[in-house]
Amino acid sequence: VCSMGNSTSRLYSALAKTLSSSAVPQHQDCLEHPDSARLDPIDPKDLLEECQIVLQKRPPRFQRDFVNLKKNATSNHRPIRVMQWNILAQALGEGKDNFVQCPMEALKWEERKCLILEEILAYKPDILCLQEVDHYFDTFEPLLSRLGYQCTFFPKPWSPCLDVEQNNGPDGCALFFIKDRFELVNSANIRLTAMKLKTNQVAIAQTLKCNETGRLFCIAVTHLKARTGWERFRSAQGCDLLQNLKTITEGAKIPLIVCGDFNAEPTEEVYREFSNSSLNLNSAYKLLSPDGQSEPPYTTWKIRPSGECRHTLDYIWYSQHALNVNSALGLLTEEQIGPNRLPSFNYPSDHLSLVCDFSFNQDPDRLL
Repeated sequence: VCSMGNSTSRLYSALAKTLSSSAVPQHQDCLEHPDSARLDPIDPKDLLEECQIVLQKRPPRFQRDFVNLKKNATSNHRPIRVMQWNILAQALGEGKDNFVQCPMEALKWEERKCLILEEILAYKPDILCLQEVDHYFDTFEPLLSRLGYQCTFFPKPWSPCLDVEQNNGPDGCALFFIKDRFELVNSANIRLTAMKLKTNQVAIAQTLKCNETGRLFCIAVTHLKARTGWERFRSAQGCDLLQNLKTITEGAKIPLIVCGDFNAEPTEEVYREFSNSSLNLNSAYKLLSPDGQSEPPYTTWKIRPSGECRHTLDYIWYSQHALNVNSALGLLTEEQIGPNRLPSFNYPSDHLSLVCDFSFNQDPDRLL
């Protein structure tokens, strides 16, 4: 466990436990017998301070600004902030992904974990959707539950993390929402199919009730199959996910937000399927472009032995008939990312986080 100053608070004790890779609880035990100490709330400012102590030898966080996208629309409720992020599974970062320009020192979990938490704490999402989570039980669930989030995790059936020595268990998708703002109405863990066959990719879809407005909406998180050559496979997975979401949202009667690493550029068929779906979805980050029709130039940027990989793979889709995008977090510039790309001492993942503020349309009965 790395040194974290002279603090003797319960918070320090809890955070220090999560830094120790040997303190991994059994998954089933963790689910059935929650540690009572976890129920004590954490002040996010205190946790941020603890993270910054761990990170004091690293460069400061990059500055990113929100872009206001509100078109003179008024809202009678606080916006709902949604964060989408592939955080990079620790086992893959250290054992399989071959980031040839990233020093191994930058990938140390003791510090990289605090970089991830710092990013989450900086933007304070009401709903957090993560992919490649392989430290759910020993880090994210214990800490985020004490920050007021309700937590759900669905691992891949055959996670590649398990092929790495000294792994921390399988990676998967995780969904977190602030319990004070939302009530869970329904939750579904979906194992995606392709050509009627079950696949290794998963999704979580939860129907929430917004306590402030009484409105229902569905939030979903997924991570589709990676690699070139699997385009048709991703397309089939996307069709399966859309079919599930049509049922869950009663044919788009319930507004929908879908976050994910789709492993697909906007030129792929799965992107067109989501764009042309009867669920009337739009991609929130298109709204940052001058014409509102183009995706960002990249959401991931890394260097592997095969060369430089710069792609747009991550999206936040939303029901454009029922939801407005008030603002979106700007991406890191090439200058900020630097010549060695991601991950780095500055940034913990090879994917950028996406963050949007949503509000409900004031005319919920408007036709699709």
